[in-house]
Amino acid sequence: MTSQTSDDIRARGERLWLKRFLPYRTPKRLRAVFELGTTIVPLVALWALSWLALANGMWWALLLTVPAAAGFLLRLFMVQHDCGHGAFFGKRSVDDWIGRAIGVLTFTPYDYWRRSHSIHHASSGNLDARGIGDVMTLTVSEYQALPYWNRVGYWLYRNPAVMFGLGPIWLFMIQHRLPVGDMRGTVPWVSVMGTNAAIAVLALVLIWLVGVVPFLLIQLPIVLLAAIGGVWLFYVQHQFENTYWSDGKEWDFERAALRGSSYYDLPAPLRWLTANIGVHHVHHISSKVPYYRLPEVLRDYPELKQIGRVTFWQSLGGVRLVLWDEAKKRLVTFREARSLAPAAV
Repeated sequence: MTSQTSDDIRARGERLWLKRFLPYRTPKRLRAVFELGTTIVPLVALWALSWLALANGMWWALLLTVPAAAGFLLRLFMVQHDCGHGAFFGKRSVDDWIGRAIGVLTFTPYDYWRRSHSIHHASSGNLDARGIGDVMTLTVSEYQALPYWNRVGYWLYRNPAVMFGLGPIWLFMIQHRLPVGDMRGTVPWVSVMGTNAAIAVLALVLIWLVGVVPFLLIQLPIVLLAAIGGVWLFYVQHQFENTYWSDGKEWDFERAALRGSSYYDLPAPLRWLTANIGVHHVHHISSKVPYYRLPEVLRDYPELKQIGRVTFWQSLGGVRLVLWDEAKKRLVTFREARSLAPAAV
């Protein structure tokens, strides 16, 4: 299939993509077993190597083993993510219990997270349905209308040190342990408290085996580094200049999925480590496509590589894009917003 322009792709009809992706939604169960094994076995091995390095006084080895283990923990979260969509093994009960078990390792209560994530998929790019499972994004006019201290609060929220530093700590260490305000019904309570109890049991076993200090020196950095990586990926997959936002009257699911989710074009090793989550526009159109089949979609429809493509270096610059300009239909920086109404910002 030859390469086409974005206008050509639009002409083909964005609403047809869901139908085109149907053949890729069938999971390959042996492949799923292989993917799970090649993720969790290295994670356990690297954790053990980290402990051995620490026990033998080779602190420098932690600089290699801990980040590597965090990378595999991040990949394990992507397995959990596919389980949440019922896309990993393709059998709901199997995917759910694997997801719950993985949630103990990723510090993510599976059923609670799955509910908020499904809301994210159903409302991504809808200005009238913001606030659940997404990165809060204000429009320029909304920001300008805020009182001064509220604008300061939003500025702090979108500051990289908060977004990628304090944010992951808050999300995985606090909010996922007791998500006050999001605990309606029994399922969130059972999910969160059950996960907390399992984490406590696993922690006590590891502490008994290796000791309190080694456990904390190894486990906390692994979880925090993986959390930072997860928040970063989620951020860049929707926060790029020409993303899609629209009010509820004009909002369209297929357009929001295709135009409002990036194709994060990472080097091959990072694509593998992040379980192809960078092919996010395809994932949002058809979340039932297993991550290990997403490269097949790009192979058969290479024109999709032109939509929302963001490279690693481009994604770094995207951190400055913090407000949605409804007139220009793109994300802008605080500085650009000030130029629109210098007296109000």
